[in-house]
Amino acid sequence: MTIFTIWFDNFPNNLVILLAAAAIAGAFVFVFARSAMVAEGGRQGWARKMTGPNSKIMFAGLFVVWALVFGIGLQLVPHEGASSPYGGLGLIALFSGFFIMMGLIWSVIGE
Repeated sequence: MTIFTIWFDNFPNNLVILLAAAAIAGAFVFVFARSAMVAEGGRQGWARKMTGPNSKIMFAGLFVVWALVFGIGLQLVPHEGASSPYGGLGLIALFSGFFIMMGLIWSVIGE
C-alpha cells in the first residue's frame, strides 16, 4: 500500500515527479498505439521521409557523430568508484547507439 501513498509524503516535490512519470507513460502509450495502427492506415508521411535515400546519409552521419562523441567523451570521465558517471554515460551511449543503428537499418531496408 505504501507505493500508492508515497507520492504524498513530500507533497510538492513528489507531485512533480508523479506528473513527469505519468507524462512519460502517456507518451509511451501514444507511441505504441500509433505504431499498432500503422497496419490499418499504411505508412505515415514521416515514415516515408525516414526511409528515403537522404535519410541513409543522415543516420550514417549520426552514427559517426555518436561514435566520436561517446568514444572521446567516455575517455574523459573518471572510471573509478561507485559515484563515477562512466556507467550512466555508457548506458546512454548504449541506448542512443541502438536507436541510431535501428534507424540506419530501417532507412536502408525501407526502400
